[in-house]
Amino acid sequence: MSDSNPSAVIRLEAVSVRYRVPLERIGSFKEYLIRRVKGRVNHHEFMALSDVTFAVGKGEVFGVVGRNGAGKSTLLKVVSRVLPPSNGRVVVYGQVAPLLELGAGFHPELTGRENVLLNGALLGHSRREIAARFEEIADFAELGDFIEAPLRTFSTGMVARLGFAVAAAWVPDILILDEVLSVGDEAFQRKCLERMRAFQESGATVLMVSHSASTVERMCARAVWLDHGQVRALGPASEVTGAYHASTAG
Repeated sequence: MSDSNPSAVIRLEAVSVRYRVPLERIGSFKEYLIRRVKGRVNHHEFMALSDVTFAVGKGEVFGVVGRNGAGKSTLLKVVSRVLPPSNGRVVVYGQVAPLLELGAGFHPELTGRENVLLNGALLGHSRREIAARFEEIADFAELGDFIEAPLRTFSTGMVARLGFAVAAAWVPDILILDEVLSVGDEAFQRKCLERMRAFQESGATVLMVSHSASTVERMCARAVWLDHGQVRALGPASEVTGAYHASTAG
């Protein structure tokens, strides 16, 4: 399925990702190496993505929908350059701020404050830049005194809120979100959506995965539906989510 956009900042051209999965459980990496040298490891090839093609324009909020295991997270990792494609080409223009997994880049024994410094540095910001934004980050995450507590004492939602607050403290060229807007209470979700709108108005591009069709329809002009690693629908968000829900209702 083609998608031509000459002003695209994200472009995927016939992208495939192939995983080789052992057919039997192997207890350790050492055992795996020994068995592989002896030619005694049988693999099953699994296509996480298959011939995926689409483009996302500058300033667009673009949604990705699909069932669990459809390839959504793999797609975001490919765009974030965390995972290279097995085939095809991925072209990305600009600085990318990926928020792919809850707590990614955080350390459980460090405090919330220390993790802000660590995560901000991983995103390419200096200590001075992070310090200048710290109060804004802490206020947005709504953690109160927990910001000085070890991360291991946080709930999953608190970790996600802090991760989002760090990633959203600066306006990147491209922000990549994997189910982050589903965390927290309704008021916090509204704050996240308002921040996404502010990003869009400033010209940033957002690529987001969400199981919430209403969120995708409200935030995204266009979307793609992935099914078993393949593009089933691509176009206006309302049409794509409608087709996706029709398939799940059957």
